[in-house]
Order: sequence, then structure tokens, then C-alpha cells
Amino acid sequence: MKVRNSIRSVKNQPGSQVVRRRGKTYVINKLNPRLKTRQG
Repeated sequence: MKVRNSIRSVKNQPGSQVVRRRGKTYVINKLNPRLKTRQG
């Protein structure tokens, strides 16, 4: 799956992790929980 630019910008924040679950791409951030995103 191509990762959207909006997810790339969130991924570069400190504490972010890119996780693939059930075919969807998620970005989770324990330091700043507002930065949760999903693609797919």
C-alpha cells in the first residue's frame, strides 16, 4: 500500500510508530495521542 503524504508528515513526529493491522496502515503515538491516523 502506498503511504499518503499526510501520514508521512505524522510519522516524522517524535514518538510515532507506523503499524500495519488487518491490511490498514495506522500511525500511533504514545507521546502525543492526537496524532493517531489511519489509511485504508
